[in-house]
Amino acid sequence: MAPAKSVDFPAGADGGSASGANEGGEGHRDIEAGGWASAPASAPALSTTSRPRGQRLASLDVFRGITVVLMIVVDDVGGLVPAISHSPWDGVTLADFVFPFFLFIVGVSLAFAYKRVPDRALATKKAVIRASKLFLLGLVLQGGFFHSIHDLTYGVDIRKIRFMGVLQRIAIAYLTVALCEIWPRGGASNIGAGGYTLIKRYRHQLFVGLVLTVTYTALLYGMYVPDWEYEITSQDTTLNHFMVKCGVRGDTGPGCNAVGMIDRHVLGIQHLYTRPVYLKTAQCSINSPRNGPLPSNAPTWCEAPFDPEGLLSSLMAIVTCLIGLQIGHIIVHFKEHGERIVRCSIPSLSLLILGFSLDLFGLRLNKSLYSLSYTCVTTGTAGLFFAGIYLLVGEIFFLSKEAHELCHPFDEVL
Repeated sequence: MAPAKSVDFPAGADGGSASGANEGGEGHRDIEAGGWASAPASAPALSTTSRPRGQRLASLDVFRGITVVLMIVVDDVGGLVPAISHSPWDGVTLADFVFPFFLFIVGVSLAFAYKRVPDRALATKKAVIRASKLFLLGLVLQGGFFHSIHDLTYGVDIRKIRFMGVLQRIAIAYLTVALCEIWPRGGASNIGAGGYTLIKRYRHQLFVGLVLTVTYTALLYGMYVPDWEYEITSQDTTLNHFMVKCGVRGDTGPGCNAVGMIDRHVLGIQHLYTRPVYLKTAQCSINSPRNGPLPSNAPTWCEAPFDPEGLLSSLMAIVTCLIGLQIGHIIVHFKEHGERIVRCSIPSLSLLILGFSLDLFGLRLNKSLYSLSYTCVTTGTAGLFFAGIYLLVGEIFFLSKEAHELCHPFDEVL
């Protein structure tokens, strides 16, 4: 008979944990396999004053390591193999999955980091401090403080510093999702076990994700983008003036989208990324999909700054992190190894199918805009990849456990 399904919710509205099987030193937490692994009967009881060792989710560590390796590969090899480098505009390549994977990992990690929140005010303070440090680090690394060896300058021109970047976006997503996990959380559930219980408990977080998605979609396709102009200084110090003709609503091309317009008005065009990925498009490079000289009939927006980590597109980056958080909740609350895999795989596969369907119907996959279809495809892929790693790591655990029992059959008796 199949084991009964269970959902283990922390007791109390403050996020504290219900008493576990390892209290008093009777066992240790087995995250990968689910449940608790009992210690030998002869093992001495732990002191009541000793602190339990923190448990790590090995499959998440493996996922993080693979993502780091993937990042290094696409950075070093992408210039030689454009097929794995960032897509010039619409579409996705291998490199376009790296950043959403990191955001997904952050979300899963937060489900464990805030499993118990005895002091919400203190947890909020620490989250704000951590996010601020990460944002400032990104500002230092990507704001213009570092230069190539042949382009050293004294100090930084604060009038042209880049405000947004990869670490800044991670900081924003981390802080938003951390606050969602610390504060808008339901109390202890009393409606039974199952997926609906999980949805009901974290309905406020799901509502936040829905609001962010609707807001992003409404602004991207509903805002009117007027004509705009910009100036750049060429290599011979000549100041060039360009006018970009738009006057459209709902355009998702490089020159007339609402994402760029909001960044130009809020951040200022002088604070945006000056080497946008659309310089590799056929419209802007004769060596497309590589960077190259501009064609003679290049559009006027080709040399305009554009930040791929802008303000509006960061809303969907937060949604990616929120989805990772919900996957983390599955690992936290459901104890059966197989059930965890199934419950992670079903929503992930659904997101993947939804994303490709949206792309098929015109909502194109686009990393620079962080489009809804791109969010669904990359997050669904991350969820399936994580479930596969979790399955593999769990199988390795069971095999190693069985091998240990075969080699040491009398450990329990002795």
